[in-house]
Amino acid sequence: MLADSVIQAVAVILLILLIYYAIPTTRLASLMGPQWAFAFAIIALFLINSGYFAFFEAVWNGQTPGKRLAQIRVIKDDGRPISAFDSMARNLLRIVDELPTFYMIGIISVLCSKENKRLGDYVAGTVVVHEKTIHDARPFLETRSDGSGPVYDTSSMTADELNLVEAFLNRRESLEAPVRTSMAAKISKRIAAKVGTDVAGWPQTEQFLERIHEQYRSSGHFRS
Repeated sequence: MLADSVIQAVAVILLILLIYYAIPTTRLASLMGPQWAFAFAIIALFLINSGYFAFFEAVWNGQTPGKRLAQIRVIKDDGRPISAFDSMARNLLRIVDELPTFYMIGIISVLCSKENKRLGDYVAGTVVVHEKTIHDARPFLETRSDGSGPVYDTSSMTADELNLVEAFLNRRESLEAPVRTSMAAKISKRIAAKVGTDVAGWPQTEQFLERIHEQYRSSGHFRS
């Protein structure tokens, strides 16, 4: 994102000023020598290039300042928030995505992927999605239960699994169609195994998750 590039550019400029003006005036310069100073600069540039994204995505739940402005977020393929390890894994691959120049490998990967994934996303099992704004928000549940559908035993589900279902249902309208159907299938498969049933095909997967959410909430298992 442009905002991220600007922040990184400012950081690089500050690094250059530090190397040329601040470090030579300290005892550290004589101790390090030119080779160590060059190695320090290379490590610092790597941290600015890849560490910047890994750090912010880890502490800001999949967002950098640029992603926040653009209202996009990195999440796991199944809708869960990414971990610090996921963020590091996807961003270490930026080195490969940038080859041979101007993100050529990354661009090719995105163009060949229905979910617009670069190599880092494949390795970390992540995907970038658009956030749903308040003005564009649709009702949380798209179908209303009339009590005639199947009843599931949700006692084996955990609060984390409920949060996963809820996060998907809240975010689904902002997802591209392939990402949405893929996530619905993966989450449904996981939850269906817990409640002892099978479900396949869209929109049955989403309807199943809606019913599971409603029945879990009404069962008394959930504690806020």
